[in-house]
Amino acid sequence: MITLSKLAKTFQTKDGSVTAVDHIDLSIDQGEIFGVIGYSGAGKSTLIRMLNMLEAPSSGEVEVAGRSMNTLGKRALREARQEIGMIFQHFNLLWSRTVADNIAFPLEIKGVPKAEQKQRVNELIELVGLEGRGGSYPAQLSGGQKQRVGIARALANNPKVLLCDEATSALDPKTTDSILDLLVDINKKLGLTIVLITHEMHVIRKICHRVAVMENGSVVEQGDVLEVFRRPQQDMTKEFVRQVTEPEETEEALRHLFEDDSIGHVLQLTFVGSEAQRPLINDVVRAYDVEVSILQGKISQTQHGSYGSLFISITGAQAEDAIAFIKEQQVEVEVIRHA
Repeated sequence: MITLSKLAKTFQTKDGSVTAVDHIDLSIDQGEIFGVIGYSGAGKSTLIRMLNMLEAPSSGEVEVAGRSMNTLGKRALREARQEIGMIFQHFNLLWSRTVADNIAFPLEIKGVPKAEQKQRVNELIELVGLEGRGGSYPAQLSGGQKQRVGIARALANNPKVLLCDEATSALDPKTTDSILDLLVDINKKLGLTIVLITHEMHVIRKICHRVAVMENGSVVEQGDVLEVFRRPQQDMTKEFVRQVTEPEETEEALRHLFEDDSIGHVLQLTFVGSEAQRPLINDVVRAYDVEVSILQGKISQTQHGSYGSLFISITGAQAEDAIAFIKEQQVEVEVIRHA
């Protein structure tokens, strides 16, 4: 559906040239939810704006739904953009227009007859869960409702691709989850390809099938979300994964535990898929003369299954044998403190 080939963008400033996107190759499949994560300045906003040519590349190629976007003339580009919807962090609504009129705006520009506009607007209001709010103005809506209007407007022309530029960054956690659930629902119902950028790994974990990690204008790591969670390769990726797999107090708690000589061996176990539900600790205690204490733990859900991280301590005469047994199971094991 989307192919980026050696895509680059360089800005000229008074202090010289700045490379925002550095020769990226990327492929996004039809119907998948693809996430791009990175901190501020990583180049992700520039990247997503080049997908619909809001930002012209300095070099490289952008292909969307079989069209080479950066070779299109103005008229052809306008037509191609109708197949690419976009939602924004701060909603970008027309404040003097009602919800229904905001959603209808792209249809007006396209010249769709009034009767068809009304029918389509009603369909979209129902789809995004805004029944009864068609006559309201943006100032009368909550942040989550405003973003639902933005989503409905982006879907007005039946696009093939939906671009999400930090679409949940201005929302509280509960509202963020409701918007993410809506995007998953839209993806399933419409078969829509969704590309979203974010600096929050929670967003990636909750709805994305695959993810690309950006740093200094480059993609430093990419792959299936569950695999990236299971085996992050780059320090940047490991930092993002820790956002959702380890409680914030884990590092401080473990540091205090390390001062206790009686704590024994400390292990970090990583479970994926069905292994997250397996009673492994019970198996270890039954089979070996050891005591096992759970120090910290968390299980998260991704689109492809469960991912769990568990910190335990092991003491006892057969501690080494128990650790060897755990390593033989379908579990990632890191011994982070030896007794």
